[in-house]
Amino acid sequence: MENLGLAIIFWYGILHAFGPDHLTAIADFSIGKSKKKTLFITTLFAIGHGITLFVFAKILQTYHISDAVLGYGDTISSVVIISMGIYLLYMVLNDKIHLKKHVHENKEHIHIWFGDEHKHDSKDSVSAFSIGMLMGIGGVRGMLITLGVVESQNVDFMLVGAFTLGVMVIFIGFGAIILYINQNLLNSKQNIRRVFASAGIISVLVGSNMIIG
Repeated sequence: MENLGLAIIFWYGILHAFGPDHLTAIADFSIGKSKKKTLFITTLFAIGHGITLFVFAKILQTYHISDAVLGYGDTISSVVIISMGIYLLYMVLNDKIHLKKHVHENKEHIHIWFGDEHKHDSKDSVSAFSIGMLMGIGGVRGMLITLGVVESQNVDFMLVGAFTLGVMVIFIGFGAIILYINQNLLNSKQNIRRVFASAGIISVLVGSNMIIG
């Protein structure tokens, strides 16, 4: 039964990751990034997601919290998605997304960055981990329902690990699609503006639909 329970939680993680809010968040963070950075970001997002689910599931095992209060988790996820969309649109409209090409070892490399100065830092990674944690609040109810299905109310690292692995499989797979876009479409300033503007609009629409729904 234990192995079956882990398999069910893993499958729930896969289904959970297909949510438009999660895929939108991954797209917003991964567009314009290198292969290594895209993989790192999607992995951190999934881990942050799993940690939040584990912490809140443990809290809910001890304290009763009404569904109305838990519903605010979905609202938080929606606000995060809308905020990311507005940010991307702001950067596009104010021409703060830049592209630079150079040739290294007979291979063309493209660097895309936000703001006025090109810097290599860990802000994207930290942000992806933090956003993953925030959006994890919205998945607590579904995870607990799934735990009820497998007749287990004991949330441990094995269960959360199985869930996180399921989420990670989809996130990394979707990251590969974004990587294809990065390598084949983001080769001019015009295309960059179009892709980032589209991502921003989709983020606002998805987040707004979640709030209205």
